Amino acid sequence: MWLAVAVGVTPLLFGGALVYLAGAFGLRETRRLRRVGVPARALVRYPPGRPDDLPGEGRPLLQFATEDGRIVELFSPVAASRSRPLEDGREVLIAYDPADPGRVLVPGRERTRLEYAFLGLGTMAVLTGLALLAMPA
Repeated sequence: MWLAVAVGVTPLLFGGALVYLAGAFGLRETRRLRRVGVPARALVRYPPGRPDDLPGEGRPLLQFATEDGRIVELFSPVAASRSRPLEDGREVLIAYDPADPGRVLVPGRERTRLEYAFLGLGTMAVLTGLALLAMPA
């Protein structure tokens, strides 16, 4: 009986641990980019879309020049929202990793709430799994 419970709880434990690690990694990456990120101005561009697409929604392209003169174009790590639009043709302040300019942080638009939610949900899942394992059969 104990083995059946352990097998049923294992996905909860591993899933919770993975969710927790995803949140921890996201927060660590945000802190690292705040610390070592090189500030730059990026031009916001939306790729040509379907006619039914609404302008200003989704993840736009960010185009910026690195300190060594390379031009980098990548999708924004955050999507535009009604309260905080990323308008086509405007500039936005970013911080990029000088070792890997593909890693970008848009200050003020970090998803730290989401990362903390991952930490909380992962912790709850692991604790629930451990509690289920500890319960007598």
